[in-house]
Amino acid sequence: MPPLRTLLAVPVSLALLALAPVASSAPSAPPANALLPLLVTQGGAPAAALLAREQSGTRYAEAGPGIARADHFRAGSITKTFIATVVLQLAAEHRLKLSDTVEEHLPGLVRGAGNDGRALTLRALLTHTSGLNDFTAYTLGQVPLTPLQAVRIALTHPPATPGRYSYSNTNYVLLGMVIRQITGRSYATEAEQRIIAPLHLTGTSFPGSRTSLPSPHGRAYTAEGTDVTALDPRVAGAAGELVTTLADLDHFYAGLLGGRLLSPYWLHEMTDTRTTHGRYGMGLFPVKLPCGTTVWGHNGRITGSYVRTAATVDGRRVLTFRVNTTAVTDSDLEPALLAAEFCPRTS
Repeated sequence: MPPLRTLLAVPVSLALLALAPVASSAPSAPPANALLPLLVTQGGAPAAALLAREQSGTRYAEAGPGIARADHFRAGSITKTFIATVVLQLAAEHRLKLSDTVEEHLPGLVRGAGNDGRALTLRALLTHTSGLNDFTAYTLGQVPLTPLQAVRIALTHPPATPGRYSYSNTNYVLLGMVIRQITGRSYATEAEQRIIAPLHLTGTSFPGSRTSLPSPHGRAYTAEGTDVTALDPRVAGAAGELVTTLADLDHFYAGLLGGRLLSPYWLHEMTDTRTTHGRYGMGLFPVKLPCGTTVWGHNGRITGSYVRTAATVDGRRVLTFRVNTTAVTDSDLEPALLAAEFCPRTS
């Protein structure tokens, strides 16, 4: 899903609702914890949880019933950060170039309705500047597809203007196909060996077609309250298949931005937003908060789950929050929560 960019302030002098015990040496709960219940009371989620990681330790809070710190959940488009990391690692190994065309790796695939893989680079896929149509605009994220089926749906529609930022899940499905073409193995296998195992992300997996979540897990709901805990992840594939935990996401982004997965050169490439005029890097996007601090991360929306991870550019401070429904209905709450967490607090 496209990143939320509207940074609107909401009052933070709010009564603290029922929260789980907080593991922190701070004398009182910080504003991010206090804002969390609003994701339930104003955002319409059945339950919400956050886990913050900083040098002094971790801090957990929850609001609403049926959600827990150790839960596994679907992370949606946060998958894109994993896929982009694998592609950049392959570039670092000289197994591909970001200037390679899609045609070079997937010959003859991207053709039709004005789409042409000969004119599209891997960089354009990574930065969402390919112009390729988003297949989920037609499936609504509810139809399990093979990667080829997803791409063919997109190719029946003319592209947006190539070179301009236009978020499309099709880009990352194609990158998943490129990874297989280059390595002979699936994007899931490559991510497991290159990211999940080295960082010891024991709660993170690519479930393929498995519809159930690993234990422990809570329930997941649509905005209308329908239970959608069982879901075929092929509705998103390489654009949103990931299952993970709060702790693993904090650890992943800390490790990525802290230089454990990519060299400084390739981290710079990943966070270079000039092509998109500041809107998106490669599997990451920045948000400049009202206090001037810029945080990096991604969000993920898939039926029954919304997740957001943000971190300082050095990865030393990370916040992940999630709700167990498809979306937060009050769009002001996310930027307010990020500002409450990352902007200096005055007494």
